[in-house]
Amino acid sequence: MKKRFKKRDLMPFRKKLERQRALLMGDIGNMQEEALKKNRQESSGDLSNMPVHLADVSSDNYEQELTLELMENKGEVLEEIEDALRKMEDGTYGLCEICQKKIKKARLEAIPYARYCISCQEKEEMNEQGH
Repeated sequence: MKKRFKKRDLMPFRKKLERQRALLMGDIGNMQEEALKKNRQESSGDLSNMPVHLADVSSDNYEQELTLELMENKGEVLEEIEDALRKMEDGTYGLCEICQKKIKKARLEAIPYARYCISCQEKEEMNEQGH
């Protein structure tokens, strides 16, 4: 039998997840706005028609790519948060997806959207590294 969290014990985790979700959604919105600015003149407010130096264009492209990559990473965390909130609804929050044992409360306090217990997380990371 799987030992689940009681509803009252879930509230601090739910609040933390909802707060993180709100922050990420705000960050993603701001980052998206920045990344989608059409050109350097628009983003800097420079309205002169002087040609832009190639190094500046390269730097802008790098910043735009970095911003888009960060948005993607934050989007992945946002998906993890949404999954954790769904698990709260179906009663499986806090259970390791691999071994089905209860994830320690301290781990969930640090990473409220954790999918695996420490032991299974370590095994997953070893597998990803090819060991």
